[in-house]
Amino acid sequence: MPPKKAAGPVGVEAEPQAMPLDLVKLALDTRVFVKLKGGRELRGTLHAYDQHWNLVLGDAEETHTITTFDDKTYDEETKQVTRRIEMVFVRGDSIVLISPPLRS
Repeated sequence: MPPKKAAGPVGVEAEPQAMPLDLVKLALDTRVFVKLKGGRELRGTLHAYDQHWNLVLGDAEETHTITTFDDKTYDEETKQVTRRIEMVFVRGDSIVLISPPLRS
């Protein structure tokens, strides 16, 4: 499918607009950061994606922040739980953010 052209004055060619999935395509086979609903975060190598933002990540690390409250002292305790996952499928409707690596 050819890239969409930006609307502009008649007779003036505009630069093609980058679509969000085009930007994800640039991150294939690189490490990405994915923030999910519910406070979970994933870091892993992006192997595949589709138009629904479903992702396949390899060599992933999942981080989940758990906050507990002490009923007696009303203190808040926060701890992070991390686990390694060899391969994971991430459903697109749970994704809040995908961040590709910084380019230098």
